[in-house]
Amino acid sequence: MVRSISIHALETFPLVKCGDSLADIIVQAAEREGLPIKSGDVVVISQKIVSKAERRVVKLSEVKVSSRARELASITKKDPRLVELILHTSRRIVKASRQVLIAETKQGQVCLSAGIDKSNVEGPDSYALLPENPDKSATRLKRRIEQLIGGRIAVVISDTYSRPFRRGQVDFAIGFSGIAPITDYRGKPDLFGYRLRFKYVAVVDELASAAELVKGQGAERAPVVIIKGLRGIRLREGYTSRGLKISRREDVFKGAL
Repeated sequence: MVRSISIHALETFPLVKCGDSLADIIVQAAEREGLPIKSGDVVVISQKIVSKAERRVVKLSEVKVSSRARELASITKKDPRLVELILHTSRRIVKASRQVLIAETKQGQVCLSAGIDKSNVEGPDSYALLPENPDKSATRLKRRIEQLIGGRIAVVISDTYSRPFRRGQVDFAIGFSGIAPITDYRGKPDLFGYRLRFKYVAVVDELASAAELVKGQGAERAPVVIIKGLRGIRLREGYTSRGLKISRREDVFKGAL
């Protein structure tokens, strides 16, 4: 039997507003398009609409700028109010230069501008912050969707990130619920009996990237994807995105920053 999955973007998705019940909107859109969510499905959701629903949109005009933000703004040539937002949502600044401002967020992600983004956010001075706790956001969405459909699913919240020493960006999982994030092949034999030593596959990141192929990044208005037909992927509770993060000691790229 041919191994395959199907990946479906919801294409009649309305614009999400602050305070919307995102899970209800997702289930309604899936049913309207003839793609009802069923047990075993994985729902991949763009971070931006999660942030909007959770009221994580901030206007720069309401930001009070600190002296530290002004100092970094003079280095990076960014709006001091945006820099203040980055500082407010970060544990530390990893690198500040004319080219980039890289920060480690309070959730432990290392990314440009602490993940704060203007794209697809209405209003000239409005920016979206990352969800305060993406894993908890995914869990809340998962439980509500399961309540509505009467089945068991997984939820992945995705966002777009650059990669060290590679051009272009891909979507990664910043939060998830109901799925084991890693498929561990270590110690298993390959085709010729060799015991694998390093194959440790980040399944949730692969699902996020696969979903981006049908979501798009511009004006497509398709921020939610349903992945069906997954086999061999464990739908399990108890995992968090902390398991995907590495320590500074393990970081082989730290010397390049």
